[in-house]
Amino acid sequence: MRIYKILARTEWTAAVAVGRFEGSAADRQDGYIHFSTGPQAAETARKYFMGQRDLVVLEVEGDVLGEALKWEPSRGGDLFPHLYGPLTAGDVLAVREAPLRPDGVPRVPG
Repeated sequence: MRIYKILARTEWTAAVAVGRFEGSAADRQDGYIHFSTGPQAAETARKYFMGQRDLVVLEVEGDVLGEALKWEPSRGGDLFPHLYGPLTAGDVLAVREAPLRPDGVPRVPG
């Protein structure tokens, strides 16, 4: 299953330079990297990234992350993918732009 991570372009650029993403400040505080499924990504963008410019969305095949990927209840009781460990840059299938829609919500896949 494809999963998605929304983050600032600067965070991804820094991660590519070292070959892995250790998580955003919120991820590190929670102890895992937050991901969303396609259907969950739009609400994640609205709730946490409204009005933020210069974002990208990473697309990852969740199955390749192995046991480090846990599906845990979060917003509304939905199961969300959480990665307990770094994301290797090579595991990212695509990096997509997330421009703001007219309502200020970043446009994301799904």
